[in-house]
Amino acid sequence: MIDLAPDIVALLCLAAVTAGFVDAIAGGGGLIVIPALLAAGISPVAALATNKVQACVGTASATYTFWRAGWIDFRLLRLPLAAALAGAAMGGLALMVVDTRWLMVVLPILLVGIALYFLLAPVAADIDSRARLTPLGYSAVAGSIGFYDGFFGPGAGSFFALSLVTLMGMGLTRATAHTKALNLMSNVVSMAVLAAGGHVLWMLGAAMAVGNMIGGRLGSRAAMRFGPKVIRPLLVIISLGVTLKLLLDPANPLRVLVVGWFAR
Repeated sequence: MIDLAPDIVALLCLAAVTAGFVDAIAGGGGLIVIPALLAAGISPVAALATNKVQACVGTASATYTFWRAGWIDFRLLRLPLAAALAGAAMGGLALMVVDTRWLMVVLPILLVGIALYFLLAPVAADIDSRARLTPLGYSAVAGSIGFYDGFFGPGAGSFFALSLVTLMGMGLTRATAHTKALNLMSNVVSMAVLAAGGHVLWMLGAAMAVGNMIGGRLGSRAAMRFGPKVIRPLLVIISLGVTLKLLLDPANPLRVLVVGWFAR
């Protein structure tokens, strides 16, 4: 446990509102909340665990809002949801035994590719197209992204959105809605793993969850109202923001490699 002044808690809740809004549209709300928690003096593991609590509530709120508006077909998602859940569980277990440094090299490259796709893709209309995979076939993709989310996390929402657009033929708003449901499954499993280890600050997480829920409802409504006009730019910004945050870490292997090249 950690004692925080009321004004610090209020600022963290405000950060959660902002994160919930961004998360509902494009993902990446953790980029706002985790640095805020660290700045408040919370340990990295507890910050990650507490972020998952509020993220679960915010994502659940966004999922519910999209579902009530008729944007989510849970019959279509039955198998992908089960695969994402299983993948996240296996990812959380793998995290305890596998070296994650190689992901720090690959992830920035993948995220830049996602940003370029949404920035340069010629089809701007928010309409469905022909699906390249059946729900069963897409389950393998959903399980892989779920594994990544349980194992590491940053950018998982962007990966879900891109795969739903390119492989399941969904328009961007519909893909964003289904992304929330898939991301909720992987978030819940990640939270459960971290909670089992005793790392969650429950009272703080509950307070921030209220803010994230408010932001999630507002963000999902903005996504449904404005569609690709707001979703596409935020997906680009969030993908590049996660990339920048990763590369600003002096210990990032890709940064060390590039700096080494220029130092020769």
